[in-house]
Amino acid sequence: MSAARQEILARIAAATGDVPAGEPDRWTGPGGPGAADDYERSLDLAPDAIVERFAQRVADYRATVLRCGPRDEAIATAVQDVCTDQAAASLLVPHDLPAGWLPAAVAPLRDDPVDPLDVAALDAAPGVLTASAVAIAETGTVALDGGPGQGRRALTLVPDLHVCVVRASDVVGTVPEAIAALAPAAAEGRPITLVSGPSATSDIELNRVEGVHGPRRLVVVLAG
Repeated sequence: MSAARQEILARIAAATGDVPAGEPDRWTGPGGPGAADDYERSLDLAPDAIVERFAQRVADYRATVLRCGPRDEAIATAVQDVCTDQAAASLLVPHDLPAGWLPAAVAPLRDDPVDPLDVAALDAAPGVLTASAVAIAETGTVALDGGPGQGRRALTLVPDLHVCVVRASDVVGTVPEAIAALAPAAAEGRPITLVSGPSATSDIELNRVEGVHGPRRLVVVLAG
């Protein structure tokens, strides 16, 4: 045995010297083997309160939240308000986005899966409009699973603006509930993207930089 190996093992032994002899060598959760994990699986809140918490948490991430009714006409009006505010005359849209969501004054830049737009076209677009799969109230997170109206991942990662429609009926309280809702998509091998506010990172001096890994601006249209 080398001297370096002996030194490493000696340090490990010293660091774990006060561990009780009967303590298990791996984490088994709050209870014994087979016991239910002791964490919050749902929120003890009314559905309206869960949706309100989601809206608050999304805003905490510096995203914009617009509330509107559940009908397509209300969603289109909200999208028009976003485009007016963001000076966006056109938006990228998945090929299967509900037609009623896009206002007449906004030109659709459709991404056809048979002949998809290239990266340059995605980068040049003012923004993208998509649906969503599920949203999490506790974390203010929107999940995309490649389902109807969501498009491919590049569609929502390259443009600088993402306008995402979240139906109030798709908002769940906690991460475990969202994981259960996303399980079918995961089983099919579809890509899942979790969005918690605009893309942002910080350097070693904690200077915040937005738009590094995805859209710099996120607008959530909360319908319902």
